[in-house]
Amino acid sequence: MQKETFNYDNKIVRNFGIATVVWGLVGMLVGVTIAFQLFEPFFNFNTRYLSFGRLRPLHTNAIIFAFVGNAIFMGVYYSLQRLLKARMFSDVLSNIHFWGWQLIIVAAALTLPFGITTSKEYAELEWPIDIAIALIWVVFGWNMIGTIFKRRERHLYVAIWFYLATFITVAMLHIVNSFALPVSFLKSYSAFAGVQDALVQWWYGHNAVAFFLTTPFLGLMYYFMPKMANRPIYSYKLSILHFWSLIFLYIWAGPHHLLYTSLPGWVQTVGVVFSVMLIAPSWGGMLNGLLTLRGAWDKVRDDALLKFMVVGLTAYGMSTFEGPMLSLKNVNAIAHFTDWIVAHVHVGALGWNGLLTFAILYYTIPRIYNTTIFSKKMVGTHFWLATLGILFYAIPMYFSGFTQGLMWKEFTADGILRYPNFLETTLQILPMHMLRGFGGLLYLTGACLMTWNLFKTMKAGELVPNEAAEAYPLVKEVKGEVAHSHWHRWIEKRPTQLIVFSLIAVAIGGLVEFMPTFLVESNVPKIASVTPYTPLELEGRDIYIREGCNNCHSQQVRPFRSETVRYGEYSKAGENVYDHPFLWGSKRTGPDLARAGNTASKVYKTADWHYRHMNNPRETSDGSIMPAYPWLIEDDGDYSDIAAKISTMRSLGVPYEEGYEEFAMLDLDKQAKQISDGLLKDAGRKVDQKKEIIALIAYLHKLGRDINNQEVASK
Repeated sequence: MQKETFNYDNKIVRNFGIATVVWGLVGMLVGVTIAFQLFEPFFNFNTRYLSFGRLRPLHTNAIIFAFVGNAIFMGVYYSLQRLLKARMFSDVLSNIHFWGWQLIIVAAALTLPFGITTSKEYAELEWPIDIAIALIWVVFGWNMIGTIFKRRERHLYVAIWFYLATFITVAMLHIVNSFALPVSFLKSYSAFAGVQDALVQWWYGHNAVAFFLTTPFLGLMYYFMPKMANRPIYSYKLSILHFWSLIFLYIWAGPHHLLYTSLPGWVQTVGVVFSVMLIAPSWGGMLNGLLTLRGAWDKVRDDALLKFMVVGLTAYGMSTFEGPMLSLKNVNAIAHFTDWIVAHVHVGALGWNGLLTFAILYYTIPRIYNTTIFSKKMVGTHFWLATLGILFYAIPMYFSGFTQGLMWKEFTADGILRYPNFLETTLQILPMHMLRGFGGLLYLTGACLMTWNLFKTMKAGELVPNEAAEAYPLVKEVKGEVAHSHWHRWIEKRPTQLIVFSLIAVAIGGLVEFMPTFLVESNVPKIASVTPYTPLELEGRDIYIREGCNNCHSQQVRPFRSETVRYGEYSKAGENVYDHPFLWGSKRTGPDLARAGNTASKVYKTADWHYRHMNNPRETSDGSIMPAYPWLIEDDGDYSDIAAKISTMRSLGVPYEEGYEEFAMLDLDKQAKQISDGLLKDAGRKVDQKKEIIALIAYLHKLGRDINNQEVASK
């Protein structure tokens, strides 16, 4: 049998590699900017487009989908062709995938700073962009699966298992979590509400981390670690156990993001149990990678690429131990809503995703340019800058998180909150935020050094767009051949079965958690006193979402004495039945606002206080790091879509009367006039009722107002 000759497509690898570097620099620069904003409001530059609330989702999307996403595709396109001994299925699909993905990133960069957002964490992009993501993701899967079916290597290596599981699961997560009803071209409301929306979002949010930031990088680790070390992976059997247990267990763990909330208790418990079990497969993968280097540690000492891989894998191990630990209720009670979570996330993002991406870039670029790296010394310097950057970032955030969690809960001997003013905690942690900003600068400096090194490497060499290769054609499998090998070979040699079994493994957890929560009405009991938002309150809520207020303020009072004393009655599931989307938040940079409109609570503020606070936060809260929002006072609200918003909400089950949209504007004007008149009467402040600040005040005064602290009887 003669070998067949063919070519590997290196041009697509080069394209995704360049995109990885460019978007990585952009995402890191935005990250450093928002880090500085959290200790010095000046860095908001007094402009709506660069305020923290709008830049924070831009940073997360740029890092996750632009930097890490392009890195995944670079690594997959490089490794898949070589593992399958085949060129990608279609050059046309490869190019559609590349340019389509870059256009999606540009669309995100254009919409998020303009406040066009759904507010759902890691899924902030509006519905037309969501559809584009789904279509381009299908193009990627089509190209990948097509390549698998035309392969010249029968055995599907472990890296490919992870690539396939990533494709299947991310498609499922994205489509379900993106269910929404459009109001207009760039505005929609989530199809789910309140508790159900929270469950779906964190099923997506946790598993976006699992199946976008973890499983594809595990696949890349299984390919590039042995290549860099020139040694086989430590254990084939461990890789089988690692893969199947990881993808099955991960999908159940999302509810650990919602402990002590109004999510049904049994779902929270399921999330905790499966989170703890995740330690085993996660560490199995880490050890399989690290033990590949047993007996070769001298090589690690001298090879900066292996240093990146080893520290990256160690960061993965730390994160995947810490995640289950944070899911324990006693730990979560202190850590949730604090900077501890920020530290945890960035150990994974900067250490695991970042360092592996750097190593893969340093490995692939010289090879596809048929040259050597321009400066090995620069690679070593980059490693130490990145490692020190992670340490300067994470360690202060751990201390900050511990400080926040303990200060929020501390009582005096007389049973009084020791730090009743939330701002006391904020001021205490400012030095740690400064150190975090310095760590981010170090990390960004290392990335800039890498960019120069890779640029010089590319200039010194010449791209080999079509790399010549040869391999024997795939021969028909001999009947009974698998019987004499490991049982798992039967699955590995059959991509259809591998895809089907993977889909079953990842679908079970979501179905078990969703069906009772959605179908059993008693899981989300309604509260008689809770009413839908008025048209003005609905518009104010959309302004709140536009400005990204939910990035800093939670709306979920947990059933702790420290929180009920500080904020008021703990949150109930029935309070949020009309919230499309939910706004419970995941971080308290500022105080919780779930009871902001309840006059009996300690967090209630007058309309004039809100006016002054939004215009200049330092006027009402000395030392506040919150940005000012003068445009809310200067700009008239655009309420031209209010009829469509009311109609859309009714379609989603909010009980507005039929035909109410025709009169909604009248009610909006009436309520706006009441607030405007109240400001004039109570504070002598003349504010036009058309201004956006009026709508925002209406929304803030709605929060918690429907709940009587003595009676929360359900229908």
